[in-house]
Amino acid sequence: VQFVESGGGMVQPGGSLRLSCAASGFTFPYYNMGWVRQAPGKGPEWVSAITTGGLSTYYVDSVKGRFTISRDNAKNTLYLQMNSLKPEDTALYYCARGYPPARPDYRGQGTQVTVSS
Repeated sequence: VQFVESGGGMVQPGGSLRLSCAASGFTFPYYNMGWVRQAPGKGPEWVSAITTGGLSTYYVDSVKGRFTISRDNAKNTLYLQMNSLKPEDTALYYCARGYPPARPDYRGQGTQVTVSS
């Protein structure tokens, strides 16, 4: 199982970023997927998740209305569109296999998102 995340970076408050996760080594369409983040000094938390066919999604309360998760099963790729970013969104964002509240069984190396003026 392998995930390659991309799209992180530094952005000013109010800005946008789009994270991508290219998955390999398993049958991507058969698995629920999501994004987990970990801020400095804090534990990991599910940010968002999506079921196999994309019919159901989860968002942590703090990102509702600002983040949108999606997947392309033909490309084995997961996305997270992040708008109206806030400094408190600063964290290492991991692509993860699974769906909350269960812990993910695999996750990637992460991509850093920093929101700062």
